[in-house]
Amino acid sequence: MEKKEKFEIGEISKPRFEFRSFGQNFDQAHQRMARLSMPIPEKVWERHSDEIYILSSKNDINNTKIRDGKMDIKTFIQAVDGLEQWNPLMKGEFPISKEVLEKEVIPAFMVEFPTLTKDTYTYEEFIAMVEAHPDLAAVKVHKQRFGYMVNDTLCEVANVLINGAKVVSINSESTEIEDIKKTLQDTGLTGVENINYLQAIKRVIGMINKPLAN
Repeated sequence: MEKKEKFEIGEISKPRFEFRSFGQNFDQAHQRMARLSMPIPEKVWERHSDEIYILSSKNDINNTKIRDGKMDIKTFIQAVDGLEQWNPLMKGEFPISKEVLEKEVIPAFMVEFPTLTKDTYTYEEFIAMVEAHPDLAAVKVHKQRFGYMVNDTLCEVANVLINGAKVVSINSESTEIEDIKKTLQDTGLTGVENINYLQAIKRVIGMINKPLAN
């Protein structure tokens, strides 16, 4: 039997599988998650961040966000038993080169894009190009995240502001699928729709005509 990887908060691991959902209220699941959690480092008790997500109406498999002047793109690998696995696609920093934009960033949006005429682009210049594009949107996201660890899975409940609209997110992720399934069962989340950040933001801003989980 393969030895299960010991999962540590904040450490690099194999690509994780993830359950996440969004709605207005997960109070009961949150209460159970907090009760069941093992002790975790104080630095992940509560975290705040401000991020910009770049949404493309033509693409649901590449998740592009910018935080503290750094761009991070993850790509969807596969779904197994309703859980999603994502892998890093690229990391970049502003100002960003024309070459990186053409070869790594713009292809991730899967849209036609105007010809780039400069060698490098600042954050402001890049965002202006995104906002001018009919198939792209730059969305402000503020996260207040509360971390837990249940059944060796990293868990969190987050108050999320999507362009100022408040929603709640709840999540469990691990390299071990069965541990996530047990966590969903223990917290009463079995059968709740798995909604990733891309899908949730698109639903909130009207790019996708579907409701959240509750």
